[in-house]
Amino acid sequence: MKFVAAYLLAVLGGNGTPSAADIKSILGSVGAEADDGRIDLLLSEVKGKDITELIAAGREKFASVPSGGGGAVAVSSGGGGGAAAASAPAAEAKKEEKVEEKEESDDDMGFSLFD
Repeated sequence: MKFVAAYLLAVLGGNGTPSAADIKSILGSVGAEADDGRIDLLLSEVKGKDITELIAAGREKFASVPSGGGGAVAVSSGGGGGAAAASAPAAEAKKEEKVEEKEESDDDMGFSLFD
């Protein structure tokens, strides 16, 4: 990811076709190590392609990744004597929601962020 970020920084800085040296320079400026193999792989994958088209294709891929999301929020009205009765189901809904969140967080979707 840091190689892609360095590449994009170079492009945003006005360099339409950053070289391996440009990427190494950007990474070196923040104290990050540069892996020649990964930089060469990145440059071979983006060679001759428009950066805006690559970003658009990446967005399409991310659209298909499930993101979990939050559960429904229970809202109770505080109108008179029914407030105590309305808060009991809301408390049960919150307990159920917490259990569901723990189950969802155990699923790593088949990949790790740091692989």
